[in-house]
Amino acid sequence: MYFAALLARTEDGWEASDTELDDVETLSDLTDLARDASVDEDTVLVYIEQEDAWFGVVRVDGEEDPRIYVSDASAAARSSYGEILLTDELLGREPGAEDEIAALEELVGLDEDDEPDEAEDTGEARAGTAGLDPDQDPDTVPAGPLGDLGLLSDLGLSEKDLLTLRTDALAEIADALGAADVLEAVR
Repeated sequence: MYFAALLARTEDGWEASDTELDDVETLSDLTDLARDASVDEDTVLVYIEQEDAWFGVVRVDGEEDPRIYVSDASAAARSSYGEILLTDELLGREPGAEDEIAALEELVGLDEDDEPDEAEDTGEARAGTAGLDPDQDPDTVPAGPLGDLGLLSDLGLSEKDLLTLRTDALAEIADALGAADVLEAVR
């Protein structure tokens, strides 16, 4: 089960709303959703959680690039909403690297006559041509927290405190922001 909420900072404090992510397919869609909730291009936090598995926070400040934190990247990778947050940049991959790797792997096994290369079976062709370690899976997502640990530090939640959040993280984040009452009204 998923829960998603938006916390938008205004002159008068924070405004909270729960949100549906049915039409969100990319980080760009999620960023647009946050910007639409923004008042005067101020800070908006998008919070997404999968019950007892992981949570993620996306911070959008005006037109700046979104900042992302995910509590458990490997758990999020098994979730459709988590996959939205786990961008190539966040995972330390070249943008579009997965597409390039797949294309290279298809080409690696073909010689000049478009015949399968004998080295393909041993993994030598893949390692030699693509520059990859044949034992390393390029799709591996690290376990544990990933992203910008300082994305909430100027709002009252330190990096250390963010790392210790597990269950009911949204309530603790909202409490640190002084937005617990407005959040409780929408939850």
